[in-house]
Amino acid sequence: MAKKNKALNISAGEQRLNLGYSLLRKNALFSKLTGYIHVSGAKDMGKDSAIVCGDGSIYVNRDALLTPEQWAYTIAHCKLHLAFGHFDADRMPGYEKAGEDGACLWVVSCNRMIWNMACDIYISKFLRDIKFGSPTCGNPADFFSGNLADERKIYQYLMEHGNTEDNKSVCGSTASYASFGTAGGMDMRGLEQPRVYDAKRNQKNEFVTNFAYALAYSVSNVVSEAGGHGATDARTQTKSEKAAQWFISHYPLLGGLASGFKVIEDYSLCNREEISVAAVNVAAGEIYVNPAAGLDFEELKFVLAHEFLHAGLMHHERLKGRDPYLFNVACDYVVNGWLCEMGIGKMPDRGLFDESLTGVSAESLYDRIINDLRKFSKMDTFRGYGKGDVIAGGKRNPGGASNSFPASLDDFYRSALQSGLEYHMEAGRGYLPAGLIEEIRALSMPPIPWDVQLGNWFDEFFAPLARHCTYARPSRRQGSTPDIPRPSYVRADINGYSRTFGVVIDTSGSMDGRLLGFALGAVASYAEAKEVPYARVVFCDAAAYDAGYLSPEEIAGRVQVKGGGGTVLQPGVDLLEAAENFPKDGPILIITDGYVEEKIKIRREHAFLVPRGRRLPFAPRGKVFYFE
Repeated sequence: MAKKNKALNISAGEQRLNLGYSLLRKNALFSKLTGYIHVSGAKDMGKDSAIVCGDGSIYVNRDALLTPEQWAYTIAHCKLHLAFGHFDADRMPGYEKAGEDGACLWVVSCNRMIWNMACDIYISKFLRDIKFGSPTCGNPADFFSGNLADERKIYQYLMEHGNTEDNKSVCGSTASYASFGTAGGMDMRGLEQPRVYDAKRNQKNEFVTNFAYALAYSVSNVVSEAGGHGATDARTQTKSEKAAQWFISHYPLLGGLASGFKVIEDYSLCNREEISVAAVNVAAGEIYVNPAAGLDFEELKFVLAHEFLHAGLMHHERLKGRDPYLFNVACDYVVNGWLCEMGIGKMPDRGLFDESLTGVSAESLYDRIINDLRKFSKMDTFRGYGKGDVIAGGKRNPGGASNSFPASLDDFYRSALQSGLEYHMEAGRGYLPAGLIEEIRALSMPPIPWDVQLGNWFDEFFAPLARHCTYARPSRRQGSTPDIPRPSYVRADINGYSRTFGVVIDTSGSMDGRLLGFALGAVASYAEAKEVPYARVVFCDAAAYDAGYLSPEEIAGRVQVKGGGGTVLQPGVDLLEAAENFPKDGPILIITDGYVEEKIKIRREHAFLVPRGRRLPFAPRGKVFYFE
């Protein structure tokens, strides 16, 4: 009875605090982070919700008007100050070693208030990205226009662009940077005496070490639970699951991807799906490993890394009309070459590998393969003879990208691989091939729209017309100063047919009239913008129809499309190249749906405009723009 009465005497604020702390303990990551909680009241802490000290003490104000979700967020914020080493001298800017033999003498030049603000902004972004708790402040991305990827970069930005609490030029709002913390002012106490660790005595920051442990052993359970897989019990793990766990614990480049996949060892499933070694279902977030393949631990590491890279490098999205199996083979050669360079595990005997293909992209290798189908049509991938190991289909996203997981399918793969690359390189965790780094960074950049690419192609051939001054035509300002002669600026006279290009248009029955009109409209608008007076237009299906020179307006609105038979574009190209009244250096743009009957031979500069999702049946020499 006494205990019940004591429980009834707990204030409403302390009840909310206890509920918030229970939410923190349920989280697989934050429940493992250390910190020593001390409960105080408004009498001691005023309006501050929580403060944290370098020794690990966290003081919370039970009278603060926070919801349980906000309390979970606040305590996690304080623990992350410790976990990220924000009190460490070698982490803080403005501290450097001085003296002989690296003596632990530190010179203070760090603005502690700005460093606290920078750390608060960084943690706010971290908690926002992982969708934990309910923030007590705004979104840092809404107020801060600098780089949020590193505390030091945020600190440098604040120092360069202003460091007052309500600097509108930096924040873009009346909200202050201090609002991202857990106190009215600085929530980190003791920065004037930063923590120094002697490496010779093997001294380490216990909070940072504990955070690394928590990440290594908890992130898998976090993502698995979000995907409905349930927590992984190490005592019941299969050999393949242990190999996947190795990436989470030891290899940051692929650790994020590994945490988002469920590895399934099921002989009956693999037998039903005809999987001899392994395959990946990208949409379902599952990797299937055949236990009958008899792979050892090192071979499993290689095979899983192979499947992770298939998903992370978006091979399922980069087909663009290519044959799925042949593109899978090209990707296998490239991925296996990288894994051998990185020394991850041991490649099984049936892995596709050729040292002569080092440095070749999957798209370039595919173009070689389609010219030698007899050699590459039946290769033995990890799935089996003549089958690709990237399986299409599936209803849910990796890592459980359901309502409880914020990222879409493509966003998950891009962010996991990009974040893994940044951490891998910062931590110096091993060699990475330049081609792999290039592909990961390219995937993180938004694709350039096809119409912008087409505009750049026009820029290569049609520079803006230069203007010159002439007294033959007086300036419009001449009337205001009749005694002062003023020249006018005019463009140079040009031969209209010397500034032109050829357009070969596929008018076969398979060509979508709506797409054709859309493409012609884009071509006409760029021609007019680049001051191209005329274009030589040729329509092609089973034969070539010369429409002659047309202005951009005629191309866009008054072209009567002829033809409608099969697709043979070579006669149209030959007509332009042999025409005496067409410039010898005039470029040619071919607009087609890709269903052509033969390879086109073009001896001058050219480009193709093809609907997205279609693919030319040959390796083109000119550029290809995919429109939609």
